[in-house]
Amino acid sequence: MLPFDKIEVFIENQWLSAAAPELRHRDVVIQVASSGAVSVSAQNTALSWIRLSLPNAFFPEALILGDAWERGYGDLSWKRKADTDKLPWYFIARTEGGCQGFGVKTRPNAMCFWQCKNDRITLWIDVRNGSRPLQLHGRTLEACTVVCHHAAGDDVFGFIQDFCGMMCEHPRLPKAPVYGGNDWYCNYGTNSFEKILTHTKRIAECAAGLPVKPYMVIDDGWELCMQPGFNGGPWLPNGKFRDMAHLAKEIEANGAVPGIWFRPLLTVEQVPPSCVMKTKGLAVTLDPSSPATLDLVKRDVSRIRSWGYKLIKHDFTTYDILGQWGFQMDEDICRGDVIFHDTGKTTAEIINGLYDAIREAAGDDVLVLGCNTLGHLSAGVFELYRTGDDTSGREWERTRKMGINTLAFRMPQHHRFYCADADCVGITRQVDFRLNRQWLDVLAKSGTALFVSIAEDSFPEEVRRSVSEAFRKAASNIVPSRPVDWFETKTPANWDSAFGSDTYNWNP
Repeated sequence: MLPFDKIEVFIENQWLSAAAPELRHRDVVIQVASSGAVSVSAQNTALSWIRLSLPNAFFPEALILGDAWERGYGDLSWKRKADTDKLPWYFIARTEGGCQGFGVKTRPNAMCFWQCKNDRITLWIDVRNGSRPLQLHGRTLEACTVVCHHAAGDDVFGFIQDFCGMMCEHPRLPKAPVYGGNDWYCNYGTNSFEKILTHTKRIAECAAGLPVKPYMVIDDGWELCMQPGFNGGPWLPNGKFRDMAHLAKEIEANGAVPGIWFRPLLTVEQVPPSCVMKTKGLAVTLDPSSPATLDLVKRDVSRIRSWGYKLIKHDFTTYDILGQWGFQMDEDICRGDVIFHDTGKTTAEIINGLYDAIREAAGDDVLVLGCNTLGHLSAGVFELYRTGDDTSGREWERTRKMGINTLAFRMPQHHRFYCADADCVGITRQVDFRLNRQWLDVLAKSGTALFVSIAEDSFPEEVRRSVSEAFRKAASNIVPSRPVDWFETKTPANWDSAFGSDTYNWNP
C-alpha cells in the first residue's frame, strides 16, 4: 500500500485536508483502505475532487512514462520528472535502482491522474458528474483502488507488463490473432458494397492457407445519413450498400470474417427527451446516463450482430460525451457544460455503464473494438482497443507520428489490458510503399492487431507479396515485440520481436 500521508477534498470552492487514511467533514467521509481502495460517502454535500498525496522521493534524473486518457496522439515518451504534468491512470518511474509503478486498477468509478511536482506525488480523483459536483445522496462510492509496484533490474518493458497485469487482473482477449482489412484509409467514406467485396477478395487472397481467417471491417460510409460533417445514426444502410446482412454473408463466402464500424451516440433519429444531451441542428448527441439511451445503443448493437458481423468497432464516444479529444483534457476533462440526465453518478460510472451496455448487446461471440474510448475503462470489457489517433493513407508523417509512437509506448498494455490496435497501414499511391512496407512489417511482428487498407489502384505484386507475408506473421504470433531505443526517441527504430531484431528508417 502506498504511504499516503494526506487526503484533500474540494468542497464548496475550497480544499479541505486531513491526515491519511481518513477525512471526515460534516457528512463527508473519505477512507483509504490498506488494500488501496478509496471510498467516499456523503449525504447532502456535493463533491468534485479528492486528492491523495505522499512525499516524492524521486531524484531529478528519474525518467517518467505516463499513459493517455484515451488514444495517444504522438505525444507518449519517457520524460524527466520536471517535464511531466498530468499522468492519466498510471505512471512508471525509472531510476538507477530499478522501476516504480503508481496507478489505479482498471475500471475505476472516477477519472484519475497523477502528478509528480516539487516534493509531492499526488493522485487526483475526479468524482464529478459531468462538469458539475456529484450528489451521492447517502451512498458510498468505491472511487478507485490504488496499485503500486517496484522492482530492481533493467527489464523496464517487462516491469511495465507486470504492472499492467496488476492493474487489470481479468483482461478480455481474442481467442486468436486479429488481422485483416479495414477500408477507411483507402476509401475515406466513399465506400460501397462492391468496393468492400473487392477489398475482401484481396484480403482473403493474401491470407490464403492461413489457420486463422482474416477480418474485413467496413468503416464509416455505410450508414443511411452519411454526408460531409455528419456520420451518425440511424444505423441502417444507405443506397450504396442496400442489405448489410447480405454483405456480411458475401464477406464470409469470400473467405473473411465480417466486421463493421459505428458511432453509438450521434443520430438524427427522434428520441425521447431523456436521451438528449445536446443538439446541433437535426443531430442529437445521446446522453449515456439515460437508461433509454442505453436501450437504444443495445438495440443498434443487437441489430448489427443479427446481420452477422463478428467484430464491432465503436467510435467517438469520448468526444461525444466530454466534448474534446484526449490531448485537450487537463483537470477539466469536459469541454463546456456537460450535464447528464442522472445526476447521482460520476462521469466514469456513466461511461462504464455505456461500455457494459455495448458489451452485453454484442454477446460473447462478437469481438468489440473500442476507438476513442477511455483506456482504463475499456480494459477487461473490450477485446480490442485503438491505442493511438488515426494513421493515414494520405500523408506518411501522420502514420510516423501517431502509429509508431503508440505501438511502442502502449505495447506493454498488449494482452495485459486488451489486444492493442495501433491502427492501419493505408496502402495508397499517396504514401511511398517503401515506408509503408516497414510500418506493415513492424506491426506484423508486434503480436498486436494488424489491419490494412488497400486502395483499388494500389495492389501490384510487390504489395500482394508484402501483405501476404505480413498476414502470415500476424496470424502465427501473439508475442509482443519490444522497442529498444524508446528512451531516446518518440518513434523507435530498433525493435526486438519473436522474428529477431530489426532496424527501420522512418524518414521519407
